[in-house]
Amino acid sequence: MDMWGFIPYRTFRNCRKKSCYQGLLIVSLLLTLSILSFNTHLLTQDLWSSSRYSGENLYPKLSDFGHHNRNLQNILPFESTRSHHQGKHDQRTRKSPNKADKLATNWNMTLTSKLSQAKVPSERGEDTLGEKERGRKRRLPQAIIIGVKKGGTRALLEFLRVHPDVLATGPEPHFFDKHYHRGLEWYRDLMPETLPHQMTIEKTPSYFITKEVPSRVYKMSNSTKLILVVRNPVTRAISDYTQILSKHGKIKSFQSSAFLHNDTNKINSSWMVIRIGLYVKHLENWLSVFPRKQIHFVHGENLVTNPGEEMRKVQEFLGLQPLITEEHFFMNKTRGFPCIRKTLNSKRGHCLDESKGRKHPTLPAKVISSLRRFYRPFNAKFYQMTNINFHWT
Repeated sequence: MDMWGFIPYRTFRNCRKKSCYQGLLIVSLLLTLSILSFNTHLLTQDLWSSSRYSGENLYPKLSDFGHHNRNLQNILPFESTRSHHQGKHDQRTRKSPNKADKLATNWNMTLTSKLSQAKVPSERGEDTLGEKERGRKRRLPQAIIIGVKKGGTRALLEFLRVHPDVLATGPEPHFFDKHYHRGLEWYRDLMPETLPHQMTIEKTPSYFITKEVPSRVYKMSNSTKLILVVRNPVTRAISDYTQILSKHGKIKSFQSSAFLHNDTNKINSSWMVIRIGLYVKHLENWLSVFPRKQIHFVHGENLVTNPGEEMRKVQEFLGLQPLITEEHFFMNKTRGFPCIRKTLNSKRGHCLDESKGRKHPTLPAKVISSLRRFYRPFNAKFYQMTNINFHWT
């Protein structure tokens, strides 16, 4: 071995003997500590200042995300990490700013996305047509015209249709008396589509005399408003008979059906034309379910002679703006029945068909007198029950 190879070999053997390898380990350790010290210095610079992630700066940005803020408190460094002069920090505390930076960035991105998607109200408060249409749907009726037949129910409904906040069915549904087994969804499908502020109304006059109907309506909604149009029961009976006669042609005479054995002193109260006029009997059935305040009574005769007054009362009962006034009406002198203008500026109005104002058959005075005498006690009780004097003679 030459001299230059022998010297390193001898030096190595001497180091082993003198434990030089321990010195090398110490040098390595010192180098590692220096690197860590350099990293600690970086962590204490403004780049990682706790003010950047302090509760005052970060939390207001995250206030809309409630429960997530509690998790951030376990991760984000606050005032305790501002300076290395406050003591020795463990390794987890030194690494937390890296996690906080990533998490804060993610939250800020999420918050920005949420705000960008949020709907900003129009400065003019405009409501687009599309937004209105989204509220349109079929609703169960809030009010029902329950009767009576030949009392003026169709006239009332046609007048109410002029109001912009009222929509009604076309034909009579007869749900609560004939089609109840079909269910409420079937009934709802018959209703027109309305907006939330509009009222749905239907009319079926036979509801008033059907025993099961009040409890069925109450089951649908105990707040349903009920409208009853009543008319002098004698006039109503004759009008009812006239309609039957026009539809079926030759039928029994009025006297043959109204009296037993053609005796004017014995009224056939089982004949439906007569029975409908016993208003107090049918009303007792309704008042056993609904409170009096939920039933509004329309004076049938006054609806013809003074429709503006009756419509004012109906609109008030339904909670509608009194948009239909006496100025909307004019009399059809040929039929003696009122017509209604859809707007005050309309030159033409809407008149009911020729069935209104139909000529009644002439009955003997003895028949009329007998009918008045029969209805008189029932009318008196009806006046007391409704607290209205209809002045039927």
